[in-house]
Amino acid sequence: MSTQTLINPPSIWKRLWRRSHGDSPLKRALIHAILIFACIVAIYPAIRVFSVSLRPGDRLLSTSLDLIPQDATWANYQRLLFQTDFFLWVWNSLLITIVTSLAGVLLAATAGYAFSRWKFPGRAPGLILLLTTQMMPAVMMLIPTYLMFVEITRTFGVPLVGSYLGLIVAYMMGSVAFSIWILKGYYDTIPIDLEEAAKIDGTSELGAFYRVILPLSTPALAIVFLFNFTYAWVEYPLARVILPKAESFTWTLGLRSLQSQFNTEWGTFAAASVLVAIPSLALFLWSSKWLISGLTIGSVKG
Repeated sequence: MSTQTLINPPSIWKRLWRRSHGDSPLKRALIHAILIFACIVAIYPAIRVFSVSLRPGDRLLSTSLDLIPQDATWANYQRLLFQTDFFLWVWNSLLITIVTSLAGVLLAATAGYAFSRWKFPGRAPGLILLLTTQMMPAVMMLIPTYLMFVEITRTFGVPLVGSYLGLIVAYMMGSVAFSIWILKGYYDTIPIDLEEAAKIDGTSELGAFYRVILPLSTPALAIVFLFNFTYAWVEYPLARVILPKAESFTWTLGLRSLQSQFNTEWGTFAAASVLVAIPSLALFLWSSKWLISGLTIGSVKG
């Protein structure tokens, strides 16, 4: 058998090769069926919430499985938008969430780079300490955080209790440690040769970090931003403790005000749940193009 035959086998051997190594139609159909079922399981509860938001007030507890109820109405959305402080709740949440996410990414990016590239005393214990903080339930940190903020307010005059600043600091305490670990691990995969080449070209270490490392770390930075945004957007216990005034409520606290001891406005509650899911969904769809690793492949020639 010639070398050319081995390199380019006849068509019959190509068909046998594809048949032995490709997926059969039955296997592909089974995979698609499983994926479709998983999508239905994930999407159906959200559709049911939307269905409840369209129900008239006298049919909220109906057991009907219709996705679009009979006599569907937008009354719950009108009541939410024009008879409550929903816009104020969303504005407060957006302000706190965006500041928390941007500040968290900035701190995590610089701290993660330091842990990845520099060797200094306490580096390993510091990483273990950061990891240990993520093993504690968030609810266990409520009382220590509140007492610490009260002491800081009394000693230094910085109003952390009852202010957006306090809630932003509290959120960063819970999210920055995990973000540092994510970015530190990603920085470890970036060849140091890129920074050394940039320094040879005349830039400083800070310039190499800004011009080389950060652009290559876009997927990790996007993940960290999404994590910080999602954490701050949906968090409730810390906000309940630190923001007692109604005019500073986030949307999680505002929705809680729709529930009383003897009555819950389920239709309005469901309408608000649908609307507050839009920012997170839009952010995920917008940043999904960056959530791809492997941007450094081919950056360094071997």
